[in-house]
Amino acid sequence: MNPAGEQRRGSTPLLILLCLAQFMVILDVSIVNVALPSIRDGLGFSTAGLAWVIDAYAIIFAGFLLLGGRSADVLGARRTFLAGTVLFSAASLAAALAQTEGMLLGARAVQGLGAAIISPASLAVITNTFTESRERNRAVGIWGAMAGLGGTSGVIAGGLLTQWIGWEAIFLINIPIGALVLLSGPRLIPADPPRGAARGHFDALGAVLITAGLTSLVFGIVRTDVLSWGSPGVLGPIALAAALIGAFVFVEARVAKRPLMPLQIFKRPALRTANIAMLLLSAPVFAMWFLVSLYLQQVLGSSPLLTGVEFLPLTLSVVAGTIVATRVMNRIGPKPVIVGGMLSISLGLALFTGLSPDGGYALNILPGGIFTTFGLGLSIVAVTVSAVQGVPAGEAGLASGLINTSRMVGGSIGVAALTTLAATHSKTLVESGHSPADALSSGFDVAFAAGAAVAFAAALLVAGLLRTERSRMPAAGPEPVR
Repeated sequence: MNPAGEQRRGSTPLLILLCLAQFMVILDVSIVNVALPSIRDGLGFSTAGLAWVIDAYAIIFAGFLLLGGRSADVLGARRTFLAGTVLFSAASLAAALAQTEGMLLGARAVQGLGAAIISPASLAVITNTFTESRERNRAVGIWGAMAGLGGTSGVIAGGLLTQWIGWEAIFLINIPIGALVLLSGPRLIPADPPRGAARGHFDALGAVLITAGLTSLVFGIVRTDVLSWGSPGVLGPIALAAALIGAFVFVEARVAKRPLMPLQIFKRPALRTANIAMLLLSAPVFAMWFLVSLYLQQVLGSSPLLTGVEFLPLTLSVVAGTIVATRVMNRIGPKPVIVGGMLSISLGLALFTGLSPDGGYALNILPGGIFTTFGLGLSIVAVTVSAVQGVPAGEAGLASGLINTSRMVGGSIGVAALTTLAATHSKTLVESGHSPADALSSGFDVAFAAGAAVAFAAALLVAGLLRTERSRMPAAGPEPVR
């Protein structure tokens, strides 16, 4: 008998289903980018208002992730996952049918709430279902790869759907995916354990504080798209976020009888380091997709459809990185894979420097893009595995909510900080007499150089913090944190 082989054959359809759901929610982070001009023309958005088509989703997604993760632990991962899918699918239909700015933004916010429920619940199902070490590594690694693959595929899918059908199609694509998940989920996902007394309690005060704190933090960060970092409109929400998160920590440590986030979970070195790594990994990579898209369209003059095609090799490179990561982690552990991936990202971002209006895709984009996205595939798989290794079943949703929160908050910080850096540098050059194309290219250079430095620092940090002897996932069931 081969229990591992039987588990793989029996659970492969389940893994495909959960990864499909994760792909769907990450796809919706990036798929709207190429469609924004069409949405503006169709619904009459202003330039400032158009940014909220992205921000309404990202803010709610990040703000409710911890609550979504803990819901999976308290209410059951299967029922939480299926409820989130219903909510996300209904909101996607509402977005496609929107006739006004307010209708679309409201639907995007509800989509973000559904995504914040689906993502941690799907990872909780995986970590609770795949108990054998090698198979669990593989399953978590493939699920983690969906973050990179969904983000890159969004640009391609957005260009194709918008040009061939219309902007409504970028939301309608979620309906058949959601329907498939809802039809297959009850049959494939293991039933939740009985809800005993311990599972029925919710830390309502902690949930309100952390959700409001993270929402306020991301709101302040994304406001830098139109305001300076020193403006009250940015500093006010960030200061409020600090106060709310501080109050949350106090409540969890001193007040809550059954905390939403038991602080003892941070006694796990691998989980702490994985969340730091995800935060630093997401910051420059999220910004890279945004900046490269701007360079291709605003400087080199690529159409939305051509931009999507030009991102295809980068998408395939992410896939290659995830395949390599899942194959080597069981032999060498996650730590070398994370460090190697971070160094590849740093090198790739450094290769993006030297952009010019006379540049070309093959010389200026493809080499850096391949190194960056291959490193993304390596890192995101290994970081996700590290985040959930050794976590007991009752805290799987919380651990997955934490790592997803780190990814979304890190990405928001990275896009805001690096695009602001690029825009400030470009504005200075334009005011001194440079052409707009030269100024844009130079601003992108500065942002990519800063991103390369962040990725390199992250590689050094992980190399120093993540202990090799704890890198492998234990074969036996983990003990609870005490």
